[in-house]
Amino acid sequence: MSDSTGHLVPRRILDVALQRHAESPVLLLEGPRAVGKSTLLRQLAERVGGRILDLDDLDTRTAVARDPATMIDGDQVVLIDEYQHAAVVLDAIKARLNTTGRPGQFILTGSARHEALPRAAQALTGRLQRLPVLPLAQSELRDVRADLLPRLLTDPDAVVAAAARPTSTTTRDDYAAMVARGGFPMARAAATDRARGRWIDDYVRLTLERDAQELSKVRQAHTLPLILERAAGQTAQVLNTARMAHATGIDGKTARDYLRLLEAVFLLRILPAWDRTLTKRTNARPKVHMLDTGVSSRLLRLTPEKLARREPAALTEFGHALETFAVGEILKEASWTDDIVDHGHWRTRDDEEVDLVLESDDGGIIGFEIKAAARTSRDDFAGLRKLRDTLGATFVAGVVLYTGPRSYTYDDRLHVMAIDRIWTP
Repeated sequence: MSDSTGHLVPRRILDVALQRHAESPVLLLEGPRAVGKSTLLRQLAERVGGRILDLDDLDTRTAVARDPATMIDGDQVVLIDEYQHAAVVLDAIKARLNTTGRPGQFILTGSARHEALPRAAQALTGRLQRLPVLPLAQSELRDVRADLLPRLLTDPDAVVAAAARPTSTTTRDDYAAMVARGGFPMARAAATDRARGRWIDDYVRLTLERDAQELSKVRQAHTLPLILERAAGQTAQVLNTARMAHATGIDGKTARDYLRLLEAVFLLRILPAWDRTLTKRTNARPKVHMLDTGVSSRLLRLTPEKLARREPAALTEFGHALETFAVGEILKEASWTDDIVDHGHWRTRDDEEVDLVLESDDGGIIGFEIKAAARTSRDDFAGLRKLRDTLGATFVAGVVLYTGPRSYTYDDRLHVMAIDRIWTP
């Protein structure tokens, strides 16, 4: 979790993890490989006084697989790194919890989504809390506590007023560089752009060859990289599985299965449709976002220079990439914000949309629309205005995020903010 200077970047999720550990028998930290989960686990072990079982180590993995009950025995907190390599350990944990269900006994990390594991992984239903560990947020890299979301939920007018002073100085080129670099610590620490590209190439290859195929019997493994590349090309767009299947020469069901697999190993994010009505959610198509824009930029060979070009094709690519980047930054903050309980995108039959909708535990709604332009127009508020009028009093705030310098209130509960206000304290 170090930045490009070798400095250890403080993770906001650490305090949340300590709190959740004290509340639940088992805490699971899940996220992509190389994102800093092992470092976080060592920090937690120092704080809670536990011992670590590293299942990336083959000897430890073999011992846990052969005799999991003995390996987790004892009074100390047991911290298990990459538990999915020996999922049988969950049955042993369940047996121990049947004897004593007190909180704070186990902390696990995993590089695959819990629901994607074999049936044994469901052993801890009701006894396990999950926390996502995502690539580094811009606020973490700058070591600031922005807390935009809880402040928007309580007093959005004050947030916008504060954001207006001083005006943003982040340029379009700055945003392009942030998008291309992404948030993986080791990629960011690479000495050159080429070195970063090679690291990402190796990361993607190993994730597809090892983690993805460890989770599922992939019949056409050679198509996984093609599906991933197509997903990168569709980032920030409504998911079109049929087009993806046709382009890669596989049937629609296989394409859907492979997309779920790529989501399970944290290469992409499927952003569900959001609506107050569950039926409408299930009938609407999700959006696809790459989990990290550094990875998607590499897959599409989009350098900061290409993203910053003022050409039609580059403008479109930058718009999609910037939306994925901003959505990712907001959802990183949401991951350590207790008040946020649901999220998705909202789209009407008339194609009015809101890029990201967040719902708080008391029913308050915040909407975000992301624009890769330095000016806003009335049309940019169409989706947010429709959502506000549909929801009424539960609509707390709608924000158009853009690359311009000013932040201001546009209309009743509708605001404009520079994108960098997400991480500006």
